[in-house]
Amino acid sequence: MTTPSWPRSPPNRSRSRTTSSKGRSTDGSPSGNGSSRATDPEPVSHGSGGRGGPDAPEHRRNRTARLRDRIERHALAGLTVATVAVLAVVFYYPVGTVLVESVVVDGAVTLGVFVDLLRDPFYFGELARLFAGESPLTVARALVDPDRRLGIVGFTAYQAALSTVASVALGLPAAYLLARFEFPGRRTLRSLTIVPFVLPSIMVAVGFVATFGRNGTLNALLAAVGLGPVELMFSLEAIVIAHAFYNAPLVARVTTAAWESVDAGAVETARSLGAGPLRSFLDVVAPQVYPAVLMGAALTFVFTFGTFPIVLALGGFELATVEVFVYRLARDLNYAEAAALAVVELVISLAVLGAYLRYEARHTVTSRGVRPLPRRPLVPSAPTAGALLARLGLGVYGVVAALVFLAPIASMVLASVTGGDGTLTLDHYRFLVERQRTGAAFQVRPWPAIRNSLVFAAASALVALPMGVVVAVVTTRRYRGRKLVDAVAMAPFAVSGILVGLGLLRGLVFGVEVAGWRIAVAGSAAIVAAHAVAGYPFVVRTVAPGLESLDRSLIESARALGASRARVLGDVELPLVWPGVVAGAAFAVAISMGEFTATVVLATGADAYTMPVAIERFIGRRLGPATAMGCVLLVVTGLSFVVIERLGGEYDGI
Repeated sequence: MTTPSWPRSPPNRSRSRTTSSKGRSTDGSPSGNGSSRATDPEPVSHGSGGRGGPDAPEHRRNRTARLRDRIERHALAGLTVATVAVLAVVFYYPVGTVLVESVVVDGAVTLGVFVDLLRDPFYFGELARLFAGESPLTVARALVDPDRRLGIVGFTAYQAALSTVASVALGLPAAYLLARFEFPGRRTLRSLTIVPFVLPSIMVAVGFVATFGRNGTLNALLAAVGLGPVELMFSLEAIVIAHAFYNAPLVARVTTAAWESVDAGAVETARSLGAGPLRSFLDVVAPQVYPAVLMGAALTFVFTFGTFPIVLALGGFELATVEVFVYRLARDLNYAEAAALAVVELVISLAVLGAYLRYEARHTVTSRGVRPLPRRPLVPSAPTAGALLARLGLGVYGVVAALVFLAPIASMVLASVTGGDGTLTLDHYRFLVERQRTGAAFQVRPWPAIRNSLVFAAASALVALPMGVVVAVVTTRRYRGRKLVDAVAMAPFAVSGILVGLGLLRGLVFGVEVAGWRIAVAGSAAIVAAHAVAGYPFVVRTVAPGLESLDRSLIESARALGASRARVLGDVELPLVWPGVVAGAAFAVAISMGEFTATVVLATGADAYTMPVAIERFIGRRLGPATAMGCVLLVVTGLSFVVIERLGGEYDGI
């Protein structure tokens, strides 16, 4: 018996058979028993609209496939629109609200708030006389007088300039060490330069108090060798050192990358033409390195110009910056003046970044290192006077770096287990347990702070991760205006947390009228939004480099085989850059855990405070519980970072 060939699609087993008047089915088998039924090799057509036609499932499958293809083709565009909508609601609208409130007072458009601000010596010092109409020569003579005050804005710029110089001075030797020397643990040390980005600033402030305070570790060591105490707390020096702790690793990281990209062939050519080591460095290496140094300096100035928690904890209102006064004005319900001052801060920050970008556009170094400079061993095989002097300088730098980078964290941990008499104790942790058990509703308790930090971090990561991935995809495509899109998407880097928090408070939290309906969000939702805005740029910066470096032939091959753009992204690109995606998630969680600036503005309720806010409340009363809470924050943040990174493997990005 010859077996008939099946049609390409499987037969419909539920198809009914028609029966003739002689009791036999039309396929030739006896009706009723079906014992010798044979299958018709040709499908029976019942019309395209028949319920049981064999082409109906195929038709449904084709329709589903077409729908899926249509969704996939528009998925990336839809995600981009959704990301823009989220940014518009949680970032641009709040910031726009602050901008509007700075020029709209009592329903009337006016620049009076700005005029009063610019003419107020409290904010602009002697420069206010220039805005008031005095001659520039008179103002210039007044500015050189050391007894004249700079004003709040002038002092903010002054401390930012000092912090930038200290950060560059502390970061350049680290870049030289990492880029030019080979030694065990070099890769680990380079990876550790990312640590300050994930350490909460208020926790670092607690560490600096434990190190440089009157009863801190530094004075204890000085007393042990018979030297007097050093008074650094609530001083400009403490603020500058703390800022260097944060920003010197940034300078070191970007400078190391530029140094490693210098082509060894160019240096060898200069040496063969008679240039000495110093001349070849100045003519070949330095021009390719100092743009990175300027980038680190520009970012440092912007970050320290908008500083808040470091100054609040180490300087107080006596050494207040613009950011501190914006917070104070908002707390005193003086929103118009707070908004105007925040706009002044934003304009200055954007001006610095704009000046650097113009410089970068005119002095772009296009050569990339085909063969990087060889690294020298840290311990020279044939010591010379110059080599020994260089190593001695690095040794002195190591001592200074250990004092600045390691002492604050070690001192915080030590202070959390040390009593007033110097003996080891767990009293500070017992205080936290007792506060949790007996604390009043209006008091800060440890467990709600820990719980809120974890919940806010998870929620903000769920928002920041897809936003960051979409922005990374959009900004790595080749099209006109890509740089503008990248700049607009990265705007949260230049906008202070106080400005975002104030905008969210005045807009979404207080409520907005839409078509006669008043829409308002809870303070906790606003905190999640602020944390997501602060975290998603770090997702972009970890995912975008991987997407840029992918082999384009893989993407083109997938597209040639019929895969949609979204399918290629999900099946090819994201799996290849998955460690970067996970690293971005870890950054988003860590940034949320340590975010203080916007949180302290929005955490108005008793149940919305986080661990950084709890630390700030404790440090104002007693250092011991603040250090214990800081250690809890360090452990929780570290564990969250490790768990997330273990899920995605190693990552060697920024």
